[in-house]
Amino acid sequence: MALEITDKNFETLVLNNSKPILIDFGAERCGPCRMIGPLIDALAVEYEEQAIVGKVDVDTNPELAIRFGIRNLPTILFLKEGEVVDKYVGSTSKAVLEDMLKAIL
Repeated sequence: MALEITDKNFETLVLNNSKPILIDFGAERCGPCRMIGPLIDALAVEYEEQAIVGKVDVDTNPELAIRFGIRNLPTILFLKEGEVVDKYVGSTSKAVLEDMLKAIL
């Protein structure tokens, strides 16, 4: 299961972590976000030793959405050493997200 990343725990879970990070920015009201959610959860389980995989609900964590300039949902950010190194906007397959994650491992 993906970690729930919030405005309050972001620094601890993301910035203070040396592992590569995949963050799914979405919302309950977003159909494509609900479709991609299980894929993110599966990646979290498969890569739990190698990477941090989390979700941010932009409706309840607006500071993070503003910080990263999230305008479309879902938006998946890939971070390494606290910096955004790749991004995917919209719904996609697990294979595409997995390839992008593997590229930063």
